Amino acid sequence: MSVQPTYSGRRTGVRVVVVGDRGTGKSSLIVSLATETFPESLPPVLPPTTLPADLYPDRVPVTIIDTSSSLDSGVKRSEELKRADVVMLTYACDQPITLDRISGYWLPELRRLEVNVPVILVGCKMDLRDEHDPISMEQAMTPIMQAYRQIETCIECSAANFLQVPEAFYYAQKAVLHPTLPLFDQETQSLQPRCVSALRRIFTLCDQDMDGALNDEELNAFQVKCFGSALQPNEIIGVQRVVQEKLPEGVNENGLTLDGFLFLHALFIEKGRLETTWAVMRKFGYEDDLQLREDFVTIPFKVAPDQSVELTTEAVEFLRGIFRLHDTDNDGALRPNELDMLFATAPESPWSEPPYQGAAERTALGDLTLNGFLSEWALMTLTDPEKSMANLIYTGYRGSPASALHLTRRRKVDRKKQKTERNVFNCFVFGPKKAGKSAIINSFIERPFSKIDATTTGERWAVNAVDEVGGNKKTLILREIPEDEVKFLLSKKNSLAACDVAVFVYDSSDEHSWKRSKELLAEVASKGDESEDYLVPCLLIAAKDDLDPYPMAVRDSLGVSQELGIEAPIRVSMKQSNLNNVFGRIVYAAEHPHLSIPETETRKNRRKYRQLFNRSLTFVSVGAAAAVVGLAVYRNYAARKSSST
Repeated sequence: MSVQPTYSGRRTGVRVVVVGDRGTGKSSLIVSLATETFPESLPPVLPPTTLPADLYPDRVPVTIIDTSSSLDSGVKRSEELKRADVVMLTYACDQPITLDRISGYWLPELRRLEVNVPVILVGCKMDLRDEHDPISMEQAMTPIMQAYRQIETCIECSAANFLQVPEAFYYAQKAVLHPTLPLFDQETQSLQPRCVSALRRIFTLCDQDMDGALNDEELNAFQVKCFGSALQPNEIIGVQRVVQEKLPEGVNENGLTLDGFLFLHALFIEKGRLETTWAVMRKFGYEDDLQLREDFVTIPFKVAPDQSVELTTEAVEFLRGIFRLHDTDNDGALRPNELDMLFATAPESPWSEPPYQGAAERTALGDLTLNGFLSEWALMTLTDPEKSMANLIYTGYRGSPASALHLTRRRKVDRKKQKTERNVFNCFVFGPKKAGKSAIINSFIERPFSKIDATTTGERWAVNAVDEVGGNKKTLILREIPEDEVKFLLSKKNSLAACDVAVFVYDSSDEHSWKRSKELLAEVASKGDESEDYLVPCLLIAAKDDLDPYPMAVRDSLGVSQELGIEAPIRVSMKQSNLNNVFGRIVYAAEHPHLSIPETETRKNRRKYRQLFNRSLTFVSVGAAAAVVGLAVYRNYAARKSSST
């Protein structure tokens, strides 16, 4: 199914650091490789040795670093190990104690130094091994390799007889360019989950007719893309025969199935042909960690702090399509197993952790609705555009980032134009503990009211579509800011630049809750005074309206609203499901970014100064105009007088 591939990754060199006990043959091994002769005398430590690029098929230069095993050289050796791409760890076949030191000292030392690179175990002086030693290399190495998974392979060689010396360094280079661990679990003898996900995506992309199998034409297109040459008919038959003999379900009447495709790659890896699978991975854009390369997912624009990124109509239509494709029971919602299958071509489900986990609307059974599905994508695109782009590609999107993502206009421009073109709004939710923030957020994503007044720890996000007047929909994202994290948030320079509207929730029956919410409003408004870039529309929400209101809070809140020039508090009761169109009013405030901005004393004084300044400019310009007219009249008079004389 392949030809011998050459390395197609982005490494320009491989750094091999050779360590081991004194007298194990480190320096002799290096010199033997470089000169193909066995040295009689050597310096204590060799200088760096660079092998030519054409020595091995991948044509990537190898630099070999010799090290001293003395205690005095420990610091320098540690520095070299931390710069290594691969470690070659030597022992002497005629000195069993040096083998014991591999697991007794050297491998634990690598762990202590946090050197997380492949390790090649090399037994030197194979020609001096005791022929009567009953323990084979496999018996000696198996327990060590089970305890230390970073060991890529073991090999014994002889520098004196030039036996398997080039092979030892070839394995070292190969361990870096074509690593085993990301692809294959040696313990279970199976493909790694991420490898399966990547191969599943590649198979899906190549299955043009979407019949669940690669026919001859599709298999040849795959072969040409990855290896530059087509398969002959007899080769295709041979591939299918090999698969069918070992895995009958790997081939059907349409061609090679996904199971057969996975089986072939597992077979390549088991036979040591990792470069074949890596050639496929790299051709389809994967890095060594089996995530897409940066150039595949990098967004094509720079995002200013007061800009955001949204999905284009093309991307949303693609997402609607894959939702319908994976909604196998056509019930309008994705069950957990259906959602898992949708993301089966990604390294992992992107929504298993905050801020996405539990952020969108679900059915009573916990299934994700289409609205919730699209809302999660909107949230991911706003918070992490490159992650969103990567997962679009993982799930089969074939367009470019420019066709999938849209950069919105800067918020400060929106305020000047007194309108916005955004479809996704980011709302910061402030308020003291037990004010009712969580109840509002739960209501927003259709979760039932809970009588338990639990305090939220850490930030919480919620996202949903909101109907506008006229039938259009906008996506609203609520980001709950815990009370004790407000100071830290506002200490950041651009903390409010990403905010479309800020709401301040307070318990309308509690005096302290109102006072604290008023303080938070003042803190946010004063942040806006620092720069017009941070001006944010603000709304007050009087929660728990089903309880007896605190009279002073009612009067004071109305006075504060009038003084600051913002809307009167929106009274809501989640317990009685009296929402008072609170989410629609939040969206309205976000759509009119020049309104509902608190009129602080600083802003009032700044406006007065501008008015005075503009008046002075007007006075100067009128005076200058009068002076010009006067000068013209004088010149006309002077000209007449001159002509009369």
